[in-house]
Amino acid sequence: MTVHRSIGLPALRHLDPFLMLDHFSSDDPDDYIAGFPDHPHRGFITLTYMLAGRMEHRDSMGNSGIIGAGGVQWMKAASGVIHSEMPKQSDGLMQGFQLWINLPAQHKMSEPAYQEYPAEHIPEVADNGTRVKVIAGHYGDTLGPVQDAITHLTYLDAQVPAGAVWTCPTRPDTSVFAYVYAGDARVAESALPAHQLAVFDAGDQIAVGAGGQRLPAGPAEWAKARVGLNRGLGPPSAVRPARHTLPAGGNRRSAGPSGGV
Repeated sequence: MTVHRSIGLPALRHLDPFLMLDHFSSDDPDDYIAGFPDHPHRGFITLTYMLAGRMEHRDSMGNSGIIGAGGVQWMKAASGVIHSEMPKQSDGLMQGFQLWINLPAQHKMSEPAYQEYPAEHIPEVADNGTRVKVIAGHYGDTLGPVQDAITHLTYLDAQVPAGAVWTCPTRPDTSVFAYVYAGDARVAESALPAHQLAVFDAGDQIAVGAGGQRLPAGPAEWAKARVGLNRGLGPPSAVRPARHTLPAGGNRRSAGPSGGV
């Protein structure tokens, strides 16, 4: 499996409370057919968002479910969970993200929990031409299906028209990043090509400008930016500057019992 990891590498070991961000993608069944058999997690949350393909989750809490393109799974491992993630397809593209979010010390030994939502439960907001899928937390008055009372995560998938600028309100006390997974973008004076992450300094909003690359799957020109926030959104005021931009580390990772996507 080809994995682009942008959080959890020597250049950015973590971005509190985010421990890891992986963008996985392959259209070769030999890369993903073995899946990720039973393996343990403890002390953090995993959030898996699928762009293409179908994956089945089973865990030691008794939960099971299949998510397809546009679906999301949220699992609070907390005091400990054993789970598996196995493909439910024998060919075609498998693509998506997994984000790991650290739990505060007082919640690390709490009871595990699980949420799962298909694509049709993910609301989409039209904002001056930008399409924003609200996966977790909220965007304006629109609530995403994943609600996390501990980390107050906001997780958005934004498609920005070519040449446009999307502004997203934030709270100054949050950790904020944007990851471009298709097309190209700009943050302040920095170019942000696909598979690159921008980390933002303090401020009350971020601004992401789309480039002009045409994507083969769409009738229009888009740059797609992934934005993760660890708390709720606030009113806009001062635009956050990008602290730095980082290319994701790309590698091929074989599925196995010690893996976990």
